[in-house]
Order: sequence, then C-alpha cells, then structure tokens
Amino acid sequence: MASKFKKDDGKGDPAISTASLPDIVFMLLFFFMVTTVMREVDLKVNVVVPSATEIQKFKNKSLVTYIYIGSPTEKKLGTSSRIQLGDAYAEVKDVGAYIETRRGEHDEAEVPLLVTAFKVDRETKMGIVTEVKQELRKVSALKISYSTVEGLASN
Repeated sequence: MASKFKKDDGKGDPAISTASLPDIVFMLLFFFMVTTVMREVDLKVNVVVPSATEIQKFKNKSLVTYIYIGSPTEKKLGTSSRIQLGDAYAEVKDVGAYIETRRGEHDEAEVPLLVTAFKVDRETKMGIVTEVKQELRKVSALKISYSTVEGLASN
C-alpha cells in the first residue's frame, strides 16, 4: 500500500524574489524628498512670537527677509536680547548691510516688493526693535511686518 505522505527530500521554501526591492527603495526615497521641509535658518535666539487676531500671510515668501530678535539659546551669551541675521548673531549696525546684500539677490523689479519681517520674542524690550527699525530707515527698507501666531491677543 502506498503512503499518503511524501517524505521530506531536504528542499525548503523557494527563495523570496528581491527584484522589486530597488523600486521600493526609490519610492521611499522619493516620498521623503517630497515631504521633507528644509529649514532655512538655524535659530540661535529664543523666539516665542505674540498672538494676534488680525493676521495676513505673505503671498511670496521669497521676497521676505527675516530678522530674529530674542534671548540667545546659548546661556554663556547672557539673557539680554540679541539680533540674528541669517545664521549668525549680529549688531544693530550690521542690519543695513544685511538688507543691502539681500536686495542684491533679487531682480531690480522685485526690490520695491521686498518686506522685512521681524520675529521678535514676546519678552523682548522695544528699544532694540526701535534701533533696528532706525537702521532699516537708513537703507530705505520701509516695508516691515511683525510675525505673530493666530489666536486671541493675550498681551
């Protein structure tokens, strides 16, 4: 009588095909490239912007130059407010040259549309902001904006 069960002849499961593995890797790579947002500036100052009820968003963010003012993240620099232009600390006297450099990066037709936006910590004294605004006047950067978050004004 013949047996119903076959003897194990040492053969295992067939090998898994890895032919589609490069497709999966490239799909994941493409997904992360599309969804990742690159940070433009590494903040060296603490900025907690105040809230406001009447806000507007910029239509063209490439025309906006940001000036950050707040207490330094490095405790060895103290707690008084500092100015950050780009990725570096700066003094009030450096603001005009920074704005002129940023203007040089744009077409001449875009220069009148440029806006300087302040991202100022809510605990910062207004004196340093006023000094920066005076420097902006010297280089005729008269379009300024203050960055806020949407919400009820608590201050």
